[in-house]
Amino acid sequence: MAKIIGEKKSLWQQVCDEYDSQYPPPLDNAASDTCSVETCVSQYSASKHSPVFHGIMASKVAVDTGLFNDFEPQCSHPALAGYAVAPRPPPQPKSVTPEIIDPHTCSPKEYLENYLFPALLPGMEAMLAQAQRECCLERKRTRFNACDFLTEWLYNKNPRRLEQEPVSFEEIPFVRDWLREHPRPPIPLSLLLSDESAAILIQAGWRGYKVRCYPEVQELRRWQKELREESRDIGQRVQEFWANQESRGRRGMLERVGRELEDTSQANRSGVCIRVLSPTPQNTVIL
Repeated sequence: MAKIIGEKKSLWQQVCDEYDSQYPPPLDNAASDTCSVETCVSQYSASKHSPVFHGIMASKVAVDTGLFNDFEPQCSHPALAGYAVAPRPPPQPKSVTPEIIDPHTCSPKEYLENYLFPALLPGMEAMLAQAQRECCLERKRTRFNACDFLTEWLYNKNPRRLEQEPVSFEEIPFVRDWLREHPRPPIPLSLLLSDESAAILIQAGWRGYKVRCYPEVQELRRWQKELREESRDIGQRVQEFWANQESRGRRGMLERVGRELEDTSQANRSGVCIRVLSPTPQNTVIL
């Protein structure tokens, strides 16, 4: 005679037992609910609870009226009637004492993760934010230099300079020495101008072109061109003029001196001796 071990399980109970065997229920310890509300927490079990209770904390509460008197199906599930529900808080991370890593004996990976990246990554974040403000992601050429910005940022954020005033890139001592030996070419004006300044220059050039297209202005420009062509060799002409004036004045002076000498010679033919005394005895002349 067959011996009956227990009652025959229904299909739903068999499915729930199979689910529980694949996914074991959470541990029933007080440590998992230390940060939750102070209620009687019912751990979820597929054979005991509705799937609505999965992932939440629920506790049955006593009510004075019927369970479904104030129940609203649009806001909750019927299985939660008569229960107080709260979301399960995330598990608290375990406090781990950080291990002190020697920068002289650690591996390259540990040095990068513990010493280089904590200082470099905030600077790169600030560099990307400044590049976005300078429209570097929208234009092909800009005046923004990422290496210069990162150098200035890291120099001013150095823990040894926290109490000092921030300096610009050109005023950093080693940068100043480097630029003195390796001067940079000047930045083009197109990169230094802002959008407003460039728009003003373009509009001024366009307005000037439209004004120069007027017939009166065209006639004035032709007259100026002819005047420039006529006065192109004005400097050479002035030099020639003054050279002629100097040669003419020199020629007239020589003629006048010659005439005076002739008059003097004719006056000396009467036999009168004229002695011209000089301050120095060597220059005494007898006429």
